[in-house]
Amino acid sequence: MPYAAITYRVKPGHEEEVAAIFAGFRRVDTPDFAGEAGETAGRLLGTAVFIKDDVLVRFIHYEGDFSAVARHMAGQKGVHVLEDKLAPFLAVERDTSSPQGFAEYFRNATMRSLAQLTVDTHPTVAPAS
Repeated sequence: MPYAAITYRVKPGHEEEVAAIFAGFRRVDTPDFAGEAGETAGRLLGTAVFIKDDVLVRFIHYEGDFSAVARHMAGQKGVHVLEDKLAPFLAVERDTSSPQGFAEYFRNATMRSLAQLTVDTHPTVAPAS
């Protein structure tokens, strides 16, 4: 099950304010998300958010079609509340008010994955005889 990382550039010196915003984040109404035609497209398994100086990274653990994650998140009220509260602390303005704007930001802010290692992909070692 893959992971994705979304970056945010924030104004330095506001780590505590940004932490408080994420501490009050309202979770999605359902972890299951649909594709463009309404078919089941996947599931959010978990998220984590980290901040250091002017870089905030949101990690998303999911299964299914990652492009459908942005559509799902764009339709969540809690995401828009968070985006509004976060806006004053962003180093670069962005428009996430529409599903298209949110999806564009999501695409542009997604980090390139270099490695994703899990216990499921660990090679098994034959026991010594």
